[in-house]
Amino acid sequence: MTDTHATTVLAVRHQGKVVMASDGQVTLGQVVVKHQAKKVRRMYGDRVLAGFAGSAADGFALFARFESKLDAHRGNLERAAVELAKEWRTDRVLRRLEAMLLVADPGAMYLLSGTGDLIEPDDGIMGIGSGGAFAMAAARALVAQSPLPPRDIVEHAMAIAADLCIYTNAHLTLEEI
Repeated sequence: MTDTHATTVLAVRHQGKVVMASDGQVTLGQVVVKHQAKKVRRMYGDRVLAGFAGSAADGFALFARFESKLDAHRGNLERAAVELAKEWRTDRVLRRLEAMLLVADPGAMYLLSGTGDLIEPDDGIMGIGSGGAFAMAAARALVAQSPLPPRDIVEHAMAIAADLCIYTNAHLTLEEI
């Protein structure tokens, strides 16, 4: 099987809101096989947003695990993230997953990975995936230099990432809470 490259996910917590978007492109090797994949979703009664970058099957498996952690901890984002990060790092099967997870609510945001990473950004802006750094840089500049609302910031930043990253397209899935 050829390498799977899939995605840019960007989350911005700003002005009391959280907005998360992903592009829709899925690539196998050098071929785009899907243009409108949905890699961002709402969870826990529409109070939490989650997005993944990496293998689609692994990303969906992580969505299910994270959602069960949210349910077990009554929507406590930090607790659910910590528990999933611990389980992901210690479970032999989970450690083999090739994806990253970005989760957020209006009060917090975390990046989780299979190496045990649990990172909370200093500025409420986080990007993951092949175009994540491009989107994150653009969002930081827009937050610092414009009065735009968070949704517009995310849309503009994702457009910039799509222009720069060959594994990112302009078909967005965008969620806001």
